Amino acid sequence: MKQKTDISMSGWDPQGKERCIQLAEYLIEHRTTVRATANIFGVSKSTVHKDISEKLPHINRTLYEEAHRVLAQNKAERHIRGGQATKAKYQKIRQTRAAIG
Repeated sequence: MKQKTDISMSGWDPQGKERCIQLAEYLIEHRTTVRATANIFGVSKSTVHKDISEKLPHINRTLYEEAHRVLAQNKAERHIRGGQATKAKYQKIRQTRAAIG
């Protein structure tokens, strides 16, 4: 079984800490998803998730707790957004077919 690596504050660069804070603040302020936040900052979804879930608690616990609530809300609403996207997809297909003939 793979063990989690202990995250030590000493090995972090100041830019990495600042990125964690910026990602969390943006996520909270705009109530966005991990994917949307990653696109805005030009990083991967994995980076956003790891920074917020694993690194941020060691940097700013209060900010982490607030960001975690947004992530939990997004996870709870994920099935609804998926359903809306599927509905929109098939409505667009029907409109295209109706326009063609």
